[in-house]
Amino acid sequence: MALRVLPTGLANGRIVPEVVSFVPLALIPTIICLAIALLSRRRLLLVVCVFALAINGWWHAGYYAGRARVSPAAEYAVSTSAATDDSYARVMTVNTLNGAASAKQIVEVCRAEHVEVLCLQELTDGMVADLTAAGIDEVLPYHVVSEGASAISNGGRNGIWTAAPQSNVSRNLLPIETSSMPAADIVIGSATVRIVSVHPNSPVRGAEDLWDKGLSIIGSLSDYGHAYLILGDFNSTWDHARFRTLLGTRFADASLASGEGFHMTYPSNKIVPSLIEIDHIVYARDSGITVSSLKTVEIAGTDHKALIGTLEAN
Repeated sequence: MALRVLPTGLANGRIVPEVVSFVPLALIPTIICLAIALLSRRRLLLVVCVFALAINGWWHAGYYAGRARVSPAAEYAVSTSAATDDSYARVMTVNTLNGAASAKQIVEVCRAEHVEVLCLQELTDGMVADLTAAGIDEVLPYHVVSEGASAISNGGRNGIWTAAPQSNVSRNLLPIETSSMPAADIVIGSATVRIVSVHPNSPVRGAEDLWDKGLSIIGSLSDYGHAYLILGDFNSTWDHARFRTLLGTRFADASLASGEGFHMTYPSNKIVPSLIEIDHIVYARDSGITVSSLKTVEIAGTDHKALIGTLEAN
């Protein structure tokens, strides 16, 4: 918990990002220690545990107290169809694990959930072909796939599929090592929303600087005035100082802002449950768009759950 409040300059030190990822789970051992303190009547331990619980709860209050939510009309609209002429859209992101995810299931989920915006990470040429064979073009006929990594491969490329026509398309929005960022504009209601699919490097040992730099470049999008919708595997949680810096006052993380609780996305399809929230839907504050009604879905073949949300443009 103390590592969480390190300044940004120190927060990407060796193993710090990995440990900080599990800060929300500190609630579990703290509650166990609290029970021990009560049963053994150890007052000092009791005070420390109560203090730790209070601090952790305060840090994560937004996950339960946030109120940036879409209207009932938006929830109803996306539950019935994927209409491109209204102000609502279902959006989805998933890391495909080097193209190993089930393309058929991704298309099936898009159909069932009436997805209008799909962002994928760690794409391969084979995965793109599999998606085409599975009928992705029938559901989401417009797409852009990023260029290859400029220096270091981070599991392939990123892509964006949409139901509405795309404009102002870019295969490499800003120069970034490890995974180029594709971008495209679509119209939702009266808003022109700029979609970006991202995947900065993971903060493994020896690559912390790449992780830090990648998040910094994504955060630099705040210098532009678009109504951004940034989806992807950020390889970071809200407890990382660098991710909070990325959000700043310009961007909102849908999971935190909506107050709908945590949406753990990693790992998936493993013996252990999903323990951390590293896949995010981030949008520009004060741009007329809101994203909430989040849910996760397991996709066969990948170690990330898909994250789905409902967007409303006012």
